[in-house]
Amino acid sequence: EGIQLSVIKKDGTRQAFSREKILKGLNIACSKRPVSNEDLINLVNEVEQSLQSRRNLEIPADTIGEMLMDGLKKLDKVAYVRFASVYRDFTDVESFAQEISKISDN
Repeated sequence: EGIQLSVIKKDGTRQAFSREKILKGLNIACSKRPVSNEDLINLVNEVEQSLQSRRNLEIPADTIGEMLMDGLKKLDKVAYVRFASVYRDFTDVESFAQEISKISDN
């Protein structure tokens, strides 16, 4: 199965890395988008393999979120913005618009 990763949440608590939880969040972000379940599984596999290759197996949730957003940005920009809006907890329209502007410039 591999090495067990631990996720350090924003509040400092730790929990086991959960592929299922990550896939659920990605599936919500990709709802009604042209992204296959296989694409999402491959993204989670890539992130998990990258994390397991690190010396420290306690990974901040922020690190995992950024890695997932990088992968989503390549798969589907709308899904990326959806995921980022929840992950980054946009509190106003300006924050949302800034994020869209960043990917529109690329």
